[in-house]
Order: sequence, then structure tokens, then C-alpha cells
Amino acid sequence: MDAAISVAGLTKRYGGRTAVDGVSFEVRRGESFGILGPNGAGKTTTLEMIEGLRRPDGGTITLLGQPVWPDPRRIQARIGVQLQTTSLFDMLTARELLELFARFYLRQDAEERTRIALELVGLEAKADDYAKRLSGGQQQRLAIALALVHDPDIVFLDEPTTGLDPQARRNLWDVIRSINTDQGKTVVLTTHYLEEAEELCDRVAIMDESRIVALDTPAGLIATLDADARVSYTDAAGDHTVYVKDAQATVLEVLEQARAGGDTIRNLAVKGADLEDVFMQLTGREYRE
Repeated sequence: MDAAISVAGLTKRYGGRTAVDGVSFEVRRGESFGILGPNGAGKTTTLEMIEGLRRPDGGTITLLGQPVWPDPRRIQARIGVQLQTTSLFDMLTARELLELFARFYLRQDAEERTRIALELVGLEAKADDYAKRLSGGQQQRLAIALALVHDPDIVFLDEPTTGLDPQARRNLWDVIRSINTDQGKTVVLTTHYLEEAEELCDRVAIMDESRIVALDTPAGLIATLDADARVSYTDAAGDHTVYVKDAQATVLEVLEQARAGGDTIRNLAVKGADLEDVFMQLTGREYRE
């Protein structure tokens, strides 16, 4: 598939600090692409440069075959953006906000596009409620609907589920899947939730300290560990973490060695390998959401 987004050597500096350091990647048309990393890794700055909201200090960005800079307005009508923080007119209803945004994009079918957007995010019953009276999860759904109301080709979602409870987060996952699979949109999302990246993304770029340190499918990234499980435990010598193919054999060996040496094993835990383990192997430290 041809690329919906091409980024090469993207760089952004603030004084003596480099926020994004030579980032390069491509996103295929119709793909759900995730940028995963802890807070401060450079995810939002990267997205804002691609969206034409923040001018890069170096590198090139191409969306749908067109350069974003130096004139991002040419491409912005073809993208939808849900920002990390959305400020809405409190005394407009969800329906009024959507119709207003559709008309910002000169849509002549604003009412029909509003109906479609409300249905897509499951807010039909809240269409005539004021934005300020919506719950946190409903406001996030409305923010996504606003990004979709003009029928863009690419949808950018910046940490769309931050601050939501687990049930609201999973409900929003269904909406994001539908945007990608049912609507056929190219979706780019940033997240600091490991499980979210595994659940929603065809491919994931892991960012840390302003750089992309790995990029592959979630399964491909996990396969680089060459292990099926992580076994951790504490003995007299300290804390241990090992990645193994056969967790059962490893646990039995650890217990047998402890018994033979008169030692006591504490905090024994076994878990399947996941993106947290990939991050630990790449950076040498635990992932902190």
C-alpha cells in the first residue's frame, strides 16, 4: 500500500532541549498506526508537526502526497484532529457544535454529516445536551466526532483515552476500531497505555527520549524478545527478572535451586511477554505509564 504519511528526519528544539530528534517513519493508507511512549517522550510534539500545528526545525513531512510545510493549510482540510485537550463552547449542544465545525469546512451537508458523526461515536441520545453536561468519556467521544464531521482521509488522535475509567476507555476503543475498519480511515494515535497500543494498532512506533527506538507490529516487537514469558522473583541475592521460552521449567528450576541451597523465594511472578518487556529490553528501565 502507498503511504498516507511520510516523515523523514523530523526535529524540534526548544532552546537547548531537543524534543524530537531525527524521527522518521511512514504510515500506510488505511492503517491504524500508534506512537507509544511515556510522558515527555516527544509523541505530542511529533503529532503537532505532522498536523501542521507546530513548525519543525528540521526534516520533511508529506501527507497524501503533499508536503505539509511551509503551507499546512493546503492539507488540513483533509485531516481530522482530536487534540490532547479540547475546549468547547459550553452553551452549545453536541449537535450544534458538530454542525458548526462541519460548516467551518464548508460542508453543504452539515446536518447529515452531524447525524453520521453522532451515530459513529454513539452520542445520538446526547445530541441536544450541552457539551459541559457530558461526562468525561462522552466529551472525548464528542471530540472525536468533531475530528470526523468533515469526512477526513486521516484521523489523528492524541492520547484519546487519557483520564477515562477502564470501562469508558474500552468503549472508546470500539469507536476507534470502527473509524479504522468500518469507515476505512487512516488512524494515527499517540498513547502511553501499552495495552491500548497492542489492542488498536497494526504497527507501533515506540518513542523514548525524543527518538523512535523500535517500530513494528505489536507481535513483531514482542517476538524480538525471543521469549514467551517473564519470570521475576526475589531471593537472598536480590531481585531477578528473566525472559524464558518455558516458564514452567524455569519456575521449577528456581524453586529447586532455592530448596537445595536453603533459600526462600519471594515475590515469584510469571507473565506473558508484552510491549512493557520490549520497552525494558530497549531502554534498560521499566515502563511507567
